[in-house]
Formats: sequence, structure tokens, C-alpha cells
Amino acid sequence: MTSDGRADSGAPAGRGRAQRIDKWLWYTRAIKSRTLAAGLVEDGRVRINREKITKPSHAVEIGDVVTASVNDRLRILKVVALGVRRGPASEGQSLYEDLTPPPVPAAVAEKTTINRDPGSGRPTKKQRRDTDRLRARDEP
Repeated sequence: MTSDGRADSGAPAGRGRAQRIDKWLWYTRAIKSRTLAAGLVEDGRVRINREKITKPSHAVEIGDVVTASVNDRLRILKVVALGVRRGPASEGQSLYEDLTPPPVPAAVAEKTTINRDPGSGRPTKKQRRDTDRLRARDEP
């Protein structure tokens, strides 16, 4: 029940306080189309405030932190404003604050991988254990 005695419909209270996550991702230009944004959410590759969501209709509000796995890259975006339209890229970038950590330099990335010569056969047990240790360290 709302304060004026009407039944609460579950919709966001007041226009402009919340927006569908698929629409917001599309407005920010993080995703090319709204259909792709909805698919990303349904696949469970989007979190809002560390909670996994699976419905594209889930509401995002100002101050929420959206974590999305886009093109094998993790993006962490803090919602600064809600979009009105899908305008130019500069307008889309004004809707969020990018909290994504900088990528690991290539020199460091090369040291953490195990290089094997192509065609050298199957890895030995030791090489396999080393590979498994690296993968376990990289997973969240």
C-alpha cells in the first residue's frame, strides 16, 4: 500500500528513479543492441550490487554498481544517471563512472602463462598442475 491508500503495483516509484537494466546498458553503448543486452542479462553475465540477475526488466537505480562480462572483458560501471535516449557516445559515457581496473600489461601477462612449443605433444603432469594453478588463481 502506498501512502495515499492505493495498492502498490511493484513499479518504480516515480518516473526517472529507476530504469530497466537492458535499456540502461544499451543507452550507455556498452552493448550494441537492446536484444544483445537482454541476452547478456538472461545468460547471467550481469550483476547489480554483486547480485546476479537474470531478468532484463530488473531495475537499476542511481548509485548501483553494474558488473558485466562483455566480449570476454569484465566491466564495472557505477550508475551516475539514467538515460533518456541512445545518443552519441559522449552522452552514453556520462551515464556511468567506469570502475574497471586497468588491463594487465602484456609483459606481466606473458610471465604468468606457460608457453609450450606447438606440436610438442601432451603436457606432462607437472605442466598440467602448473596450468591448473594459474587458472585457479585467475578465477574470481
